[in-house]
Amino acid sequence: MRLIEGNDIAIGYEGDPVLSGLSFTVDEGDYLCIVGENGSGKSTFIKTVLSLIPPLSGSIVFENGLRQNEIGYLPQQSGIQRDFPSSVMEVVLSGCLNRHKRLFGYSKEEKERAVYELSRLGMDSRKLSPFQELSGGQQQRVLLARALMATDKLILLDEPSAALDASSTAELYGIIDSLNDSGTAIMMVTHDIHPALNAADTILHLSHGSYFFGTRDGYFRSEMGRNFLKEAGHDHQ
Repeated sequence: MRLIEGNDIAIGYEGDPVLSGLSFTVDEGDYLCIVGENGSGKSTFIKTVLSLIPPLSGSIVFENGLRQNEIGYLPQQSGIQRDFPSSVMEVVLSGCLNRHKRLFGYSKEEKERAVYELSRLGMDSRKLSPFQELSGGQQQRVLLARALMATDKLILLDEPSAALDASSTAELYGIIDSLNDSGTAIMMVTHDIHPALNAADTILHLSHGSYFFGTRDGYFRSEMGRNFLKEAGHDHQ
């Protein structure tokens, strides 16, 4: 079933479009990789999907009961995030604040959900640890658990492997694949072309005023896809 449908949207700021005429869909269980050159509009697209800025024209419709606050979001990690003066459990619980109905404290159900998400990501043994003492890969797992507190329908990840070493990157992509296999739809912005080659069902490539949206195989056959993969050193036969 469809979760999000974008129809002929223009994205940009203050009436100045970065990209126009963009249509795309995200269905239950999809794995969509968003690729493109720097400055092509990927960050603007993310903010538009998250309803942080409105499309300049066209429409983005959330379907089949999906609400905007049910999109789990893992932003690019910043120095401020890495230095959270909080425990792992506190960081994960903060992921339900946008749907939190209690004035003080968290409910038993929210705490149990936090432990469950940490367990899924292999981090439950560190739930009382200071977040800032974790490795970069461990911190990304915790922040992913935080995003999962909002939803099990759709996760949007912005460059989740940035600043991680090769081993941590491989582990993180394995976790993301597992979440997708369990039914969570994935939207991931990445400079690392490997997820697009290996895991994605669909590709959205933004390219300075034009775009491709379609299946992975269709992307490999497209001129935009062939050129991008060649420039990235990944010729695909």
